[in-house]
Amino acid sequence: MKIAIVADWLVGIGGAEIFLAQLFKCFPSADLFSVVDFLEPEDREKLLEGRIAKTTFVQKLPWAKKKYRAYLPLMPLAIEQLDLSGYDLIISSSHAVAKGVITGPDQVHISYVHSPMRYAWDLQGQYLKESNLTSGLKSCLVRFLLHKLRAWDVQSSHGVDYFLSNSDFIGRRIKKVYRRDAKTIYSGIDLSEFSLNTQPKEDFYLTASRMVPYKKMDLIVQTFAQEFKDKRLVVIGDGPDFEKIKCLAGPNIELVGRQSQENLISYLQRAKGFIFAAEEDFGRVPVEAQACGTPVIAFGKGGACETVVGLGDSERPSGLFFKEQSVLSLKAAVGNFENNLEKFKPEFCRESAERFSLDKFEGNIKAFVSSAISTNNEDTK
Repeated sequence: MKIAIVADWLVGIGGAEIFLAQLFKCFPSADLFSVVDFLEPEDREKLLEGRIAKTTFVQKLPWAKKKYRAYLPLMPLAIEQLDLSGYDLIISSSHAVAKGVITGPDQVHISYVHSPMRYAWDLQGQYLKESNLTSGLKSCLVRFLLHKLRAWDVQSSHGVDYFLSNSDFIGRRIKKVYRRDAKTIYSGIDLSEFSLNTQPKEDFYLTASRMVPYKKMDLIVQTFAQEFKDKRLVVIGDGPDFEKIKCLAGPNIELVGRQSQENLISYLQRAKGFIFAAEEDFGRVPVEAQACGTPVIAFGKGGACETVVGLGDSERPSGLFFKEQSVLSLKAAVGNFENNLEKFKPEFCRESAERFSLDKFEGNIKAFVSSAISTNNEDTK
């Protein structure tokens, strides 16, 4: 059986790229396709064992390496030009356009959706606001392009035989947008990389993420700068909002930039608590923090509600939630956390993380693919 794995774009190491690496461990003989592929050699070797994707015409457009997102309006056309006619099974890993590849009636197309395009659907208003595109001619143009993307997004969903989601939260979003059911198969975490620390924690909080608006890193930094001047916060990550967040930081806040995996794990093991303020589809780092024995203070919406066992929801909690993305709500959550520190045991956190092991992911995805292939074979007899 010939297998093709299709990605949106390959430009660095993130959750979608780590997921691709997991897929190739399950299906090592598969071929890789993507709209563009600009991975650095060391990242390519680490994630994909040197695999190079077959790409689209966008790869050769001017300034595509740095400005690939500017070509988003062309990506639906580009992804449809990939010739996958020689493959029996196509697995698309999609948060934008990958699910739009064209397949035939005798091919099985399984789309693992990290999220329907957030900026085109329910988060359009937030995207326009954060991009200063709420009014004017440019705003009208962007709104029209997003309208066209939505129409294509729905139309292209008809070519998918089976939808998989990375959380029940995204499954509900898929149902809302595409009117299709999706089975949740949680992305796997290689727990062997994150050893459990049962020693007493150090007196600091930690957050780690790309510094882009929807991650709400500014909210975390602002809260500690204004409300917790006596508490230390370590911030890992970089991105477009780095300078903005740096301006918000007080003397109790340490911005350490992007860190190696080894350093990240060390911080995760030693921190008193990990803070996560984004409405995320799944969220890998909170699971990694729990694997290290560190409880999580998370915004109570999105994938975190499935990956963190909340205080009051179980006798073995691995964290707690705050209801609003606001300074007051996060302040109250940190206070509640400190008042209940003895309830968050390292072994409870590790137990929660083990629900998302790499072995469980591999078993679930292989079983689903096998069932889909068998069903297709029966239907074509």
